[in-house]
Amino acid sequence: MKVLILSCNTGEGHNYAGKALQECIRLHGDEADMLDIMQLAGKRVSRLVGGGYVTIVKHAPRFFQFLYKLGGLVSSSHRKSPVYYANALLAKPLKRYLEEHDYDVIATPHLFPAETLTYMKHKKMLAHKVVAVETDYTCIPFWEETDCDYYVIPHKELKEEFTARGLPEHRLKPYGIPVRQAFSNPRVPKAARQICNIPDDAHVYLIISGSMGFGKIQLFVAELLRRIQPDEYIIVICGTNKKLYCILKREFGRASNVRIVGYTEHIAAYMDASDVLFTKPGGLTTTEAAVKGVPLVHTTPIPGCETRNREFFLARGLSVTSDKFYGQIAAGQSLLRDPRRREAMRASQASVIPGNAAFRTYKLLRRICRKSGGEV
Repeated sequence: MKVLILSCNTGEGHNYAGKALQECIRLHGDEADMLDIMQLAGKRVSRLVGGGYVTIVKHAPRFFQFLYKLGGLVSSSHRKSPVYYANALLAKPLKRYLEEHDYDVIATPHLFPAETLTYMKHKKMLAHKVVAVETDYTCIPFWEETDCDYYVIPHKELKEEFTARGLPEHRLKPYGIPVRQAFSNPRVPKAARQICNIPDDAHVYLIISGSMGFGKIQLFVAELLRRIQPDEYIIVICGTNKKLYCILKREFGRASNVRIVGYTEHIAAYMDASDVLFTKPGGLTTTEAAVKGVPLVHTTPIPGCETRNREFFLARGLSVTSDKFYGQIAAGQSLLRDPRRREAMRASQASVIPGNAAFRTYKLLRRICRKSGGEV
């Protein structure tokens, strides 16, 4: 079986869900390629789309909230939106790409490729079956105007929301959000602390800023540092945000109990080594933390789907939060200093959030190929 995974460079969550699925497919001996669909229009377009999205989210969150709400009002299963027709412009270059490359089935963890593929399907330009993967704990606007063969959704309790928006129930597969194997592996805190060079006896707060930032992170770290005990330790992972890394390194680099980390492939190990995680409620990082079993404090969400992610987790005891960062810090401190609460949260995470979504999605892709006569 050979799978094409189509994503889009608007935040890293979609990409990491795609990478998790790609990793699982390859681990089981099949082939998978991953492609940013906007690259088909040129690298410049890809940078403009990805950069424009991130800029709006980071610097104009209220405007993004307005756009999200507007999308919810205008999206419908009975008509197509401007979003649909904008993505339809990629149909011809994608058709050429598929003619030049041999794939048995297509998966997409992003709305935009799903829109393009829907247009192609309706115009008889597409012979492949398509599996969409939803990476937030809500049905975001415009999914209902897509026409994929299956939709992998994060949880069975979300089925009603998706069907209410017009998606057929028989196409919904509540497998969860795919995460990489490193997050599904059992927690081994002692070994992880050796990998991350963290003292065995330290109590560790982990802060993950995400690809699109973390609000007022400098103030957050400064306030947390002011409050911590001598045996408590702070790790901040900045990811690809080099500017943030330099700022935090300059301000906190000399503090003996603060570690500033840039891009790292060892996120799962840092989670293993931590007692409490602070992160905004992005679908992917939040799911990785829950699958890994890390007690979780949600910081201020990007208005829209992240608000719904946080609501889903809070309602089921999978995280704690507060409206202001002072309260978020207090919630994290209370969690860190109460082992029974941390264990209760881990138990809730294990019972609600599936850790095998990538494998179940892989098995679905294989079944599709068998039924359609594709190579497996």
